[in-house]
Amino acid sequence: MWQPEPGWHPLPGGSGPSTVGVWRTAVEGRAVVVKRLGVPQPDDPPELLDPHHFAWWRRGADVLESGLVRSTPGLCAPYAVAVEEDAEGLTLTQDWVEDAASNGLFVAHALGRFAGADLGERGWLARDQLRDRLRRTEHRGGWPTLARTPVADVADHLWSRRTSMLASLDALPQVAQHGDPTPSNLAGRVGDDVVALDWGTLGTGPVGGDLGYYLLSAREEFDPLLEAYLLGLPDGVASPEEAAHGARVTAVFTALSRAEWALARVATGEGALVSKYRHPAVEPHLRALQRQYPLIEALLAA
Repeated sequence: MWQPEPGWHPLPGGSGPSTVGVWRTAVEGRAVVVKRLGVPQPDDPPELLDPHHFAWWRRGADVLESGLVRSTPGLCAPYAVAVEEDAEGLTLTQDWVEDAASNGLFVAHALGRFAGADLGERGWLARDQLRDRLRRTEHRGGWPTLARTPVADVADHLWSRRTSMLASLDALPQVAQHGDPTPSNLAGRVGDDVVALDWGTLGTGPVGGDLGYYLLSAREEFDPLLEAYLLGLPDGVASPEEAAHGARVTAVFTALSRAEWALARVATGEGALVSKYRHPAVEPHLRALQRQYPLIEALLAA
């Protein structure tokens, strides 16, 4: 059975369904990160074996091994990478990336540049990420916990329009998409590019989609981030209105789904639901949702 080496230092961020763990160590004096992915088991979700689903278990290794994002514009992978495979899974070793503390405008500009990258036709690129995530939410019953909150009417209206909203994303230009552009995954910097980590959701998606995901954890507001994204977006890829719509729909539906997930986890405990709003596992998601109210209003008015 595979085991981490003695002395490896465990790191946070190993919560994916196929992730066994993440560690920091050194190889010949060089700081590296080791990530272990386990082969899906019979009782694991079937989407782990779907190469187009965002949860495809081995995409992170396929991306790094292919060298596809070694020199893409805007976002690129760490330079030194090794992938080892055995019967139980995959071991990914790559350079340790120091946090460059890049501000949100720099990151948004990089995301716009990356949207112009040509990823080619790879059989393992993720597609329809937001649609697949909403399918998971639908399987769990939608947003029933939000129906007990002050956003009940808004959530009900938007949930009932999810099919048409997803169709509107399908009609947008489809561009390169990191898929999980959180600050912790966009830590490094080389020149004008962001060194990005965790490429397990790389694929294509609607223009503005990555910006919408990033917005939920960014400090900056939507308008300046959108402007920076548009400055990075190559000419002719999409209009400002298209990029703004892709970001709005992605941010709003993701924020509502995350708020539902967080509230549902604590809703069965003692006390009224309103008393759980300040729970440390809930409050960050509610704050992120509150920040999206201008975007929600724009979608309601559309």
